[in-house]
Parts: sequence; structure tokens; C-alpha cells
Amino acid sequence: MLQILDNMEILRNLTSTFPTFLLTGIPGLETVHTWISIPFCCLYAIALSGNSMILFVVITQQSLHEPMYYFLSMLSATDLGLTVSTMLTTLATLWFNAREISLDTCIIQMFFLHGFTFMESGVLVAMAFDRYVAICYPLRYTTILTNSRIIQIGLLMITRTVVLVVPLLLLLKPLYFCKTNVLSHSYCYHPDVIKLACSDTRANSICGLIDLSLTTGVDTPCIVLSYILIIRSVLSIASPEERHKTFSTCVSHIGAVTIFYIPMMSLSLVHRYGLSAPKVVHSMMANIYLLLPPVLNPIIYSVKTKQIRRAILRLLLTK
Repeated sequence: MLQILDNMEILRNLTSTFPTFLLTGIPGLETVHTWISIPFCCLYAIALSGNSMILFVVITQQSLHEPMYYFLSMLSATDLGLTVSTMLTTLATLWFNAREISLDTCIIQMFFLHGFTFMESGVLVAMAFDRYVAICYPLRYTTILTNSRIIQIGLLMITRTVVLVVPLLLLLKPLYFCKTNVLSHSYCYHPDVIKLACSDTRANSICGLIDLSLTTGVDTPCIVLSYILIIRSVLSIASPEERHKTFSTCVSHIGAVTIFYIPMMSLSLVHRYGLSAPKVVHSMMANIYLLLPPVLNPIIYSVKTKQIRRAILRLLLTK
């Protein structure tokens, strides 16, 4: 009994309910953080300008007021949210070595980071549904995807995000954390934070697993099912030229799905099974996971979607 009391006292001395976390830039390359910040700044600039441009042309160009482009504007909005949610802490760490962050600030950042991630996953499902309806039921496309239905889909994605993220983050408040709270990344990532807790995190892990099941676990099969039905419909078209033309309308979306899910799954695997991997691998995977989709999505859609490309060129040439 005395031993248990002594252990509890030691634990109390080593923990805090109001911890300060330390963010990590690029481990082992601290002396060149200023130089490393240059490509980061370029990538952030591309992400911000590219997604802002797509949002602007979809809003201002009447010819783009169609369901496909509404969903594209949602994708650009979530990419902007993902970019902004981590940009400040990442650049502050690289420029000024401003590593300290409180638990409350960490929770706020995680709300936007994980919230926009869940929303982007939902948007990719909506875009897959859009392609399915456009290819399989072209004559009913405008009657199925009405403006009111698109608004309902958007509200459903926001509601799902809030319902899943808020309990996940509220469960962090009762936890005790050890004094050496060094995070693996330049931003707060939920699996990374709960690993530092000294108290029982089973509820946090279960809640995180439920959230993963209700987002990636639901969204990925829905996207796969949509493309199975799309491929079946495309193969029924007699003309090879028509098949190619029809399926080419999905190329941009397939690219967006690939650059979103592959880095996310890779980061999850590194966190769970790559504990022996160098810290720089964790850091690079974390930054690729968040920067790749916002940087590449505007480029993919600008290059592969003729209407978007024309709208952007028209906007630039009239200046």
C-alpha cells in the first residue's frame, strides 16, 4: 500500500494537467531550418494561390455553376483550411524556433486539422457520387444533383465532422502528460499527442478508431463501389473513343483520391508500425500528408479539366 502511494506521488510530480508541448521541425537538420523553410514557403504559396484561384473562378464564372464545380470548390475550401491550420506553427518552428504550444492551442489546431481532413474525405465521396450520376444517369443528372441537395450534402459533411471531432478532442482534457512533451511534428496530430500521456488513453484510442471507421472506413468503400459501377457502365459503351472520353472525366478525381489517401495511410502506418524508423521519416511523411493534396489538387484540375483551365486563363488575360 505504501509503495502504491509512493508511486502515485512520483506520478503526480512528473505530470501536469496544463502541459506545454514542444513542436519539432526537421529532426537532425535544425541548423538549416531557415533554408528548409524556403521550399515550404513556396509550397504554401502554391497551395494558397491555387486553391483560392479555383474558388474564385467557380464563384465568379456563371458557366461553372454546376454540381461538379461546386464539389470542386468544396475541395479547394478544405485544402485551404488544411494549409492554414498548420502553416503558422510550421513556419514559426522553422523561422524562429518557436516550438512551445499549450494544450488548449493544440486542441484548437487539431480541431481544424482533423476536421478539414474528415471533410476532404467526405468531399471526395461526394465527387465520386457526382461522377457516378453523370456517367450512369446522364439524363437525370440535374434532377438528382440539385442545388438544394448539394447544400444538404455539404451540411451533412460538416455535421459528421463536428460530431466525430469534438468528443475526440474533449477526451484529451482529463489526461495527464509527462513533462518532456516533445511532439514528432511541427503541428499537433492526435495519435502523436496521446502517445505522450501518462494516464490511461484507452478511451481516446477507441474514439479515434471509431472516427477512423466512420470516415476512411466508410468513405473508401463508397468511392471504390462508385468506380466499380462507373467502370461497368463505361465498358457497356460500344465505341472505344466514347469509352475513353467518358472515363477521362474521372481522371482528375482519381488523382485527388490517390494523393489524399496514400499519404494519410502511409503516415498512419508509420505511426503504428514504424517506431524504429528515423525521426526525419516521421517528419517528412507528416508534411507530405498535409502539403501534397493542397498543392497538387489545383494543378491536376487546372491541367485535366478544360473548363477550369479556360476560366483561369480568361481571368488572367483580362487583368
